Formats: sequence, structure tokens, C-alpha cells
Amino acid sequence: MPVRARALPIALTAALLTGACTSSPDEGSDPEEQVAQIVTAAPGDRLTLVADEDPVAMAASASRTFFDEAGVVVLVAEDDPAGTLLGASAAVALGVPLLVGADGSGVDEPVLAELERLGTTTVLAVGDAAPAPAAASSSSSAASSSPAEIDAEVIGVPADPAAVAAVLDQELAEADPVAEGGEVAAVAALDPAEPVALRPEGGRGGAAEESSTEEDGEADAEGSLPEIEGAEPLEGTLVMTTGTPDALAAAATARAAGARVLVTGGTTDPRASQELISTLAEDDAEHVVALGAGFGAEEGLDWKLATAATGTQLPGGGQVLFPGRMMVALYGHPETGALGVLGEQPVDAAIQRARDHAAPYEQLVDATVVPTFEIIATVASASAGPDGNYSAEGDVEMLRPWVEAAGDAGLYVILDLQPGRTDFVTQAELYRPLLELPYVGLALDPEWRLGPNEVHLVQIGSVGIEEVNRVVTWLADLTRENELPQKLLVLHQFRVDMIPGLEQLDTSRDELAIMVHVDGQGGQGAKQATWQVLHRNAPEGLFWGWKNFYDEDIPMLTPGQTIEQVDPLPELVTYQ
Repeated sequence: MPVRARALPIALTAALLTGACTSSPDEGSDPEEQVAQIVTAAPGDRLTLVADEDPVAMAASASRTFFDEAGVVVLVAEDDPAGTLLGASAAVALGVPLLVGADGSGVDEPVLAELERLGTTTVLAVGDAAPAPAAASSSSSAASSSPAEIDAEVIGVPADPAAVAAVLDQELAEADPVAEGGEVAAVAALDPAEPVALRPEGGRGGAAEESSTEEDGEADAEGSLPEIEGAEPLEGTLVMTTGTPDALAAAATARAAGARVLVTGGTTDPRASQELISTLAEDDAEHVVALGAGFGAEEGLDWKLATAATGTQLPGGGQVLFPGRMMVALYGHPETGALGVLGEQPVDAAIQRARDHAAPYEQLVDATVVPTFEIIATVASASAGPDGNYSAEGDVEMLRPWVEAAGDAGLYVILDLQPGRTDFVTQAELYRPLLELPYVGLALDPEWRLGPNEVHLVQIGSVGIEEVNRVVTWLADLTRENELPQKLLVLHQFRVDMIPGLEQLDTSRDELAIMVHVDGQGGQGAKQATWQVLHRNAPEGLFWGWKNFYDEDIPMLTPGQTIEQVDPLPELVTYQ
């Protein structure tokens, strides 16, 4: 937990807006004649990170990010839900920063430093941040003993909408109570042109509110805000935040500066938020600010943001495959039905058949179900062929009509490689033009990866983990260089020794979702045993596929049985 200095005294003239107001503004000063300057500042870089773990520090950092000068600032206490929400309402209505870190008798050191930087002359302290009468009466002696204090007037107001509206001299419309967990989203929706008074659901107030329940909040104010000269709104700045409570004040400061604030729903990966992807693509924000400690731990935030800004989304939405999506695939080759059900009909009929296979799962899983093609791009061959590799490579232009028709219809496509005696990277490179499409992934079929003196159907093939990791690097680099959504990399397997060293698989590349597809066939008992064994021998962080064979399974599971009996639940179910 970060350590910060606490409770440096507020050196100031305090006007507490309750029934017991006794203090007055500095003599010789007429607030009505003062004009408080507000100057916003657009971030200098395309991406700015505000990732403090402490809400006090985060609020100060946000103020530094969005404001160069602010003659008026709103101040709230850290553990005061009612005061903080109402303070956010006030800050956005005024167009000034919201700082956190006061307890009625003093403020945190980062707050004092930020007030000094901003040149603040008036502080509106809301709720528990409002100075108590005793503190106000002794402020002059505290001022002389603390060099860190600044010369500003503090206007204290309870967490009461009427009291805040009175000191703002604005009408605050009543808003629906804000449920716990929805505070940042409520602040993000604040409109400076139509100010409202945010209040927590269930009366979650702080100490000041609890101690002043009998006050009517409408006593004469002995202090008043100066005229505020508004700043140019930062319309070209977009702020993304996960919505955690520690970002509330920072989000309010962003809105006060005129920046748009978008809550990502908890994700720190921009590619995982459909709304953020659409917003980035449509609005073309010049500057993006990532608000929250979680973004500091998100590896590759810059390239993920660039990918999100393309606006390209996967079938089913977003740019990240899992969780939240289940694929249901037809497997085979476009030119023959002998290799799987996909090739038993023309492309349009195959698309409809894929949809028909996917449809029953929509009622069975709490995820978006995406019809999928797994197309065998290179077919294991009994003969060596002209190149001697025992693999027949399909022509890209032969495959393209199927791939593009599937993509246009909202299907995902997986290209399956059966490389014979060549290596997977060499074959994958042949299909780069198709893999550069955003809805196309890749599958490796080690059963058909031969050694130098091996032939198909005599040995069961295998591939070393070093070669698999070369594919990981190659496909991940292709994905990042082309700013593509996350790609699926499937590893077909039904024996542990088909991919020796799997525990050394490189799972560090977020450009990819890597999946083990369990291809066992026959009786369900044997298939389930294979499923469990492969799970036990796999590294963490993988996704899983299950195959239903029409002719070889005894019996083939129905969609309902697949969901009930295959545990853990697979992300891909393939039909062959």
C-alpha cells in the first residue's frame, strides 16, 4: 500500500455551509469581483498512462494531465461515497479538477502540491472534506507554522445537493441513485451542460452527512465561488478506465476538462472492449489516457491500442477471442467430402450447415456462438509429390472464395496444415495472404508431421516444441505488424507424444489465443480419458477444442451431451 503524508493543516479561511456557519472570507477580498482562470492541457503523447495505485495520487496525477491552471478546485475525502459523487457532480459542472485527500482538519501532501501548481485560490470542500468549525477557527495559527500551506479560501459544504447547488449557483437535476460499483460509469456520463447531483444508492454517506442529517443544507453562505472563466474542452482526448472506484475522482477531472470517458467493463486490454474499439475507430481521438493501476500491468498496451483503433472486429465482436465466445466448426476440404463434412456441399450450403450446427449451442452456453470453417489447406499425401514433402498444398486462389465467403457471412476460418516432411512455418508462409485477413486463424496437425524417413499411416507424426514456438513467433509477429485482432492457433493432438515438450510452449504472445484440439475418436470413455490426460500434461493459459466424429464416434455426442459431458467446457467444438 503506498505511503503518503497525512493531514497537513488547511491554511485558510473556511466558510462552512451548515446551520452553524461562523467564518467569513478574507477582509478586503470580494469574490464576486475575482475571476478564476481555468486552463486545460491536452496530453502530449498519443497514449498517456495514469496508473497510480492510490486514489489520492491518481486524482492529483489526473489533474496534472488535464489542467495547467485552475483557480478553483473541488476537494473530497477519500472514504466518503456521498461527498465524492456530489463533488464529482460539482467539479464537472464547474469544469475544474476534483482532488481527493482531506479529513476536515487537513489535506494530504500531494493535494497541497497540486493546489500550488494549479495556482488555486478557492477550494470547494464537499462532505467529509469540509473543515470543521474548530479547525476553521484555528487555521490562522496552523498557517503560520506550516510552510507547505497555500493561500486559498476554503468553502466547506455538506454532501447535500441543495447546499452544493446553492454554492454553485446552478440548478442540479436529480439523478437516479448510483448503485455500488457503478460510480465511475455514472461520472463518465456526466454532462457539463446538464449538471446533475449524483447520490449513492442506499444512502452510503460519510461522517459529515451522518452528522448533519437534521441540517437543511440551505443556510446563508458566508463564502462564495468567484466567477470562473471556462477553459477549452479537450474534445480530442479519450479516457479509458476499467471503472474501479479508485479512478472516480480522476474520471471526474477528465470529464471536467471536456475529455470523453469510456468504462471498459473491467478489461485493461483495449481489444476486449467492443465499445472502445468502435469509439476509437469512429472518433479518431488524438490522445488516449489509460486511467487505472491495471493498465500499468497490461503488457503491450501501445500496440493493443493501435490494433483497437483500426475498428476491425472478429466474428462475434471484439478483438480478443476468449472468453465469451464458443466456436462450432465444420472440418474438411473444399474439393472433396472424403476428408470431412465441410466439403460435402458447395460453399453457400456449407455456410448454412455451419450455422445449423452452431444454432443448438446458443441455448446451451452463456457465450457468443460463432459458426466456423476449419479448412484443410495442405493435405497429407501417400506419395512424395514433386517437392518430396508428402503434402499437397492447396492453391491460395482455390481456397480464397471459401475463406472470403465465410468471412462475409460472419464465420471464423481456421486453415489446417498437414505438412508431411516440411515444417509448419514454411507451409504457413504460403498462406500469408489469407492469414492477413482478420478472421483467419491457423491449425497445426502434428499427426501428419513426418520425420526425414517417415511416411503417413505407418507412423503417427509429431512435432517438437521448438518448431511450434517458431510458429507462435511467426504468427504473432504477422498479427501485430498488420494490427489484426487476436488470432487462433490450434494444436491438434490425441497423444501426449505428438507434441513432446508442450510444457515449454510459448504462451507469452497476447496476439494469439493458443488452443489444444483433442482429436480422439471412438468410444466416449476412451475419448474422455484422452481429454483428461492431455489436460493434465498441458501448461496453463491454453484454450481447448473437442471433436465430434460422425462415423467414428460410438456414439457421437449431441450438442446437449457435449456441453454436459465434456468438462472443462471447450471453446471450440468441431464436426468431422
